Amino acid sequence: MTRQILLVNGPNLNLLGTREPEIYGTSTLADVEALTSRTASEFGLTVGAVQSNHEGVLIDAIHAAREDCAAIIINPGGLTHTSVVLRDALSGVSLPVAEVHLSNVHAREPFRQHSYVSPVAAFVIAGCGVQGYDFAVRRIAALLAA
Repeated sequence: MTRQILLVNGPNLNLLGTREPEIYGTSTLADVEALTSRTASEFGLTVGAVQSNHEGVLIDAIHAAREDCAAIIINPGGLTHTSVVLRDALSGVSLPVAEVHLSNVHAREPFRQHSYVSPVAAFVIAGCGVQGYDFAVRRIAALLAA
């Protein structure tokens, strides 16, 4: 069994650390990737990371995950609320999916409170900042061990 997790970060997450730090914090995407990899290594897991502002790139990465990944952790960014095709890609690969959001999307604007991804996710973590990625890796590791 493969021991790799695909970490997917959607549009605008490349701006972490500088974009609205009062909402998203000051950690960068590189910090998120490093944290995720450190936590995964505690469980003998590795992480492959992709970030794109282009939906098709994310979908292609998700499709490719069928070949060499055991699970997916995704922060779809704004695509959370708009992308049926991203939801379908996640559903189609039949891997455990963790949906992560830095902010508490349920306490924000009404349009951010609906997720197309949540119904196909094994679990959702929101409002924990960067620590949510750590939580997601730990939960994925537990699911894979079960």
